[in-house]
Amino acid sequence: MPVITVDSKDLEALSGIGRQKIIDSVSMIGAEVERVGEETIDIEFFPNRPDLYSVEGVSRAMKAFFGLSPGLQKYAVQPPQVEITIKKEVKEVRPVLGCAVVRGLSFTSASIKSLMDLQEDLHWALGRGRKKVSIGVHDMTGITAPFTYTTESPDFAFVPLDHTEKMTMAEILEKHAKGVKFAHLVKEMNKYPIIKDANGNILSFPPIINGTLTTVTESTKELFIDVTGTSKEVYTALNIVVSALAERGGIIEAVRIIDESADIEDAKTILPNLEPSVHMITLEEIKSHLGFELSSDDVIQSLAKMGLDAATISKNPMTFDVSVPAYRADILHRNDIIEDVAIGYGYAEIPAKLPEIYTAGKSHPLSIARLSACEAMISLGYSQVMPFTLTSEEIHFENMRRPVTSDVTYVMHPISEEQTMIRTTLLPGLLEILALNRHRELPQKIFEVGEVAVNGKNKQKIAAVSIHHAANFTEMSEAVDAFLRETKTEYELRESDDPAFLSGRAADIYVGDKKIGVFGELHPGVVTAFELGYAVIGFEADMSLIF
Repeated sequence: MPVITVDSKDLEALSGIGRQKIIDSVSMIGAEVERVGEETIDIEFFPNRPDLYSVEGVSRAMKAFFGLSPGLQKYAVQPPQVEITIKKEVKEVRPVLGCAVVRGLSFTSASIKSLMDLQEDLHWALGRGRKKVSIGVHDMTGITAPFTYTTESPDFAFVPLDHTEKMTMAEILEKHAKGVKFAHLVKEMNKYPIIKDANGNILSFPPIINGTLTTVTESTKELFIDVTGTSKEVYTALNIVVSALAERGGIIEAVRIIDESADIEDAKTILPNLEPSVHMITLEEIKSHLGFELSSDDVIQSLAKMGLDAATISKNPMTFDVSVPAYRADILHRNDIIEDVAIGYGYAEIPAKLPEIYTAGKSHPLSIARLSACEAMISLGYSQVMPFTLTSEEIHFENMRRPVTSDVTYVMHPISEEQTMIRTTLLPGLLEILALNRHRELPQKIFEVGEVAVNGKNKQKIAAVSIHHAANFTEMSEAVDAFLRETKTEYELRESDDPAFLSGRAADIYVGDKKIGVFGELHPGVVTAFELGYAVIGFEADMSLIF
């Protein structure tokens, strides 16, 4: 989960709440204090609350929770004075655009850092590493509206952020730190997206880098904000950024967006749209989910503490209209509102009671099978480990020399590059553990019995690896044979063509006519990809086909 570093003095000044009170109470809104420094507080938030990824967001939430500013926070949006045109050609490469202007700002080093940190955190939380969402913030001093969102060829040149000389867009992708890091997002494009002003000055090369002309400093008073991407999360990110700036006294002004490729009726859009969404929910539904008695006042007050407005629209049955702010990306269903009722009410205040039904537990057959497998591997001298179930395509496929498969379940809103998908095999996670323990003495022999997700369904697998200077096919063959004999599995071996293993030193395991696994010596390319300095052997098998 993301850990946000906030300036404690800045947070105190913005919220009017003492530092210690915040430290003691922030866990009540679904967070956890990780570290407390002399001037900063590191707070871990759930990834579904990107509106809290800034000092301003935390301040707003704490003021609502302590009753200083309860209920829905309404931010006025002034009529548009600025417009931007989306050219037809850019719709093919990065089609979604959201923009806003914020005026009347007074920046400090702390507030600039908060804005930049929020920008980068949203790139991961909503943007999947800038792929779905990227945000640009621009000082309006040196630029002139109207703006244009279009494309340019790779040889088009401008001065990027943190540089003083012009670079072509192709050079930026090869030499600029941000360009190198995010080049993969545009490498398939023949032309690259770009935002210009009326005089041809460059604001942004999304999703890579801004132009140096619009650098934000402490003297910046007016911002133009662009959010580009491929999905509707663009609008959520825009709402989060502008509402955070409004918390510091910024005046939000809409931008007229003209889409050249749209029908005449849909050609113009006014953003940002900060109108709250309204959900209808009954008191009975809330009580049935939470399991205890609440009054209508309890519901209204609890939601107000969470920054939502609730109003009674019917008394038989008791029904509420709940207004949800446009920056709350996590409220997708009535159940999310019920969760906010529970948080606002206070988990510690929920009355405790004994279960009405008594049941006696017993071991699940799957647990018995897992225990048997673990006992067998431990008896062979292997130590059990429990890696993360989330991984990345780079680790899972590229490092393993395996092609990307279509059976993967991806994370919709990953919080980092390293956790973008649910694993389909166990071996990569074991190799990551070996890589983290390169400084430990050899041999190292580890195994895991765990779940993977294949085509959206969970499966149980077992995998093991061994690393030392003399590790070879025979050693792993003996371990596999001992494990399968211990589990009373009749099997046969066939030559394997799995690219993760060394050709001629790997075998597929079959039970009847079904392939249940593979073992052998890992390919040198795999060993190198994980930066392991010794030979590695391993095996993996499907538990459901063994037990």
